Amino acid sequence: MIARSKNKNKESQWFGYKQVKPGEKARLVETVFDSVASRYDLMNDLMSGGIHRLWKNKLVSMLRPSPDKSLLDVAGGTGDIAFRYRARAGAKAKITVCDINKEMLNVGKDRAIDRGYLKGFKWVVGNAESLPFADDSYDLYTISFGLRNVPKIDDALEESYRVLKPGGQFFCLEFSQVINPALRKIYDEYSFRLIPKIGALVANDRESYQYLVESIRQFPNQKELAARMKKAGFEQVRFVNLSGGIATIHIGTKL
Repeated sequence: MIARSKNKNKESQWFGYKQVKPGEKARLVETVFDSVASRYDLMNDLMSGGIHRLWKNKLVSMLRPSPDKSLLDVAGGTGDIAFRYRARAGAKAKITVCDINKEMLNVGKDRAIDRGYLKGFKWVVGNAESLPFADDSYDLYTISFGLRNVPKIDDALEESYRVLKPGGQFFCLEFSQVINPALRKIYDEYSFRLIPKIGALVANDRESYQYLVESIRQFPNQKELAARMKKAGFEQVRFVNLSGGIATIHIGTKL
């Protein structure tokens, strides 16, 4: 049975450091990603110093791609994870990319065509908090740099559990809490002082990048997210820190 908590979905009232009314965060986040859709890779390069590409490769290797496994990639509209999975699983891979933002999906569809990926992909507009898929549908669920932008994180975790088959696995790659205090100080200085300025200069959008920096600090740390995954029903929960905790991969299994 899924445990309930009075603190469920507590992030839904925060847009970065700004407190917002219930339901308002989803609209504000959509505005951010409408703005940065065409610059998604640039955004992640700025946020991670370019290392996000190595982190994503690590994530996909942990999935053990296979044409026998069905993948649901949530908040993955531009196809970064899906294309990596397809390259390893082969032409018979079964991949569904689900994103609430149509602009992000349009970028992904165009990139798929550029790569010659005309089959094996489904592109679905959908909300991570209420997925348009049946129970027990997928072998793998991934969400990469997307969970912190979901207003109701606990609802999204419960939905991920619902759509996975028994034995299916959940993988979340997300910015997290830097472990080393000295590295954390350097990372904070880089994030708060430079990223919004670079966003203003390169993308003419300081506000979106300011939100993205703040959203990382509002996201649950490694142990808290693991605990909330367990409340959603997952077992064998663990996490792997990357680059000293700048990012983390969380894994859980539906038994």
